[in-house]
Amino acid sequence: MDLLNTLVDKGLRRELPTRDEALAVLATSDEELLDVVAAAGKVRRQWFGRRVKLNYLVNLKSGLCPEDCSYCSQRLGSKAEILKYTWLKPDQASQAAAAGLAGGAKRVCLVASGRGPTDRDVDRVSDTIRAIKDRHEDVEVCACLGLLSDGQADRLREAGADAYNHNLNTSEKTYGDITTTHTYADRVDTVRKAHAAGLSACSGLIAGMGESDEDLVDVVLALRALDPDSVPVNFLIPMEGTPLAKEWHLTPQRCLRILAMVRFVCPDVEVRIAGGREVHLRTMQPLALHLANSIFLGDYLTSEGQAGKVDLDMIADAGFEVEGSGEVTLPEHRVTAHGGCGSHAETGCGSGAETGCGSHEGAGRGPCGPAGEERAPEEPVSGPTRVSEARTDLVAVRRRGAGTDLAPNA
Repeated sequence: MDLLNTLVDKGLRRELPTRDEALAVLATSDEELLDVVAAAGKVRRQWFGRRVKLNYLVNLKSGLCPEDCSYCSQRLGSKAEILKYTWLKPDQASQAAAAGLAGGAKRVCLVASGRGPTDRDVDRVSDTIRAIKDRHEDVEVCACLGLLSDGQADRLREAGADAYNHNLNTSEKTYGDITTTHTYADRVDTVRKAHAAGLSACSGLIAGMGESDEDLVDVVLALRALDPDSVPVNFLIPMEGTPLAKEWHLTPQRCLRILAMVRFVCPDVEVRIAGGREVHLRTMQPLALHLANSIFLGDYLTSEGQAGKVDLDMIADAGFEVEGSGEVTLPEHRVTAHGGCGSHAETGCGSGAETGCGSHEGAGRGPCGPAGEERAPEEPVSGPTRVSEARTDLVAVRRRGAGTDLAPNA
């Protein structure tokens, strides 16, 4: 298939596919799916081998958010019966993180609901980061606290944060359809603040909200332009009590095509399968490891994931290996260009070292590598539209771990 050969060649050279080529990946038929996975898998192996990075979420503050993001169970007006609690103390958060680290996680993601942190909140999270790193010196810590004000990213970095997550979620064109209390531009601004402070930028998307193929491609192209080190791909978990509870658009095959498209557009970036993989990929999760090089271990913010041991068995059975704490996640050229963002073990991200993240100078250079010559894509061949089924039986509200007296899933 000429399209896939072209995309593999571009991915191995870190060249940007055309918008039409990216759209053509999403338009491939089910009969072509294994060819698509195999092609994107070549690109994944070129830059990340057979390593899988494990990440672990700690929800520092759950529910009661003033924002109205339609996909979120913590949103303003949500009737989802999720856990609601205020800030965990640093020692509580550190204990929660320890469970994930014991299960093999390399990065801990500290998340708090809300529009964005106050300066007092930044102090709380800074104390938590220090508490975690006092016990686990080599762990990567990523903060996800919403929209950042000036100077807050610098303070988090000084406290020891290695990365900051803030997702774009969907295309600029349709962003106003899912959120009205802040803008797409607000999100872009926060990612840029994280980059400018020398934090490893983490920004991704949510698929399955009723968006078009064009929306998916446009948000991934926008992400590449922002040049994050990691791109989490979430698949909407339609939680009862949220406006999108009835949105069941995804099949396992559709999810694999989306992951393949993301890999082709951002070939040398950490692509992480995030929320919803158990709900929508289901038994096809092992195939997704040929596309993504990173997953979350255990539970999510407000919903449960599959057992941590099942995740580890899946990785081993599929012929992959868990990335060790001493291994650098990103390819050498990205570590060199970004001063090692996202790979603190050998580079000093989050330690005050100058990194240059967010600076993409050089004529003819795209955000993830050389721009390259664009070729006209072949006409996409669309397969029959499949109807996805609602699998509400796979959606379980988190009742264990952070904010409870029950042991976490890791």
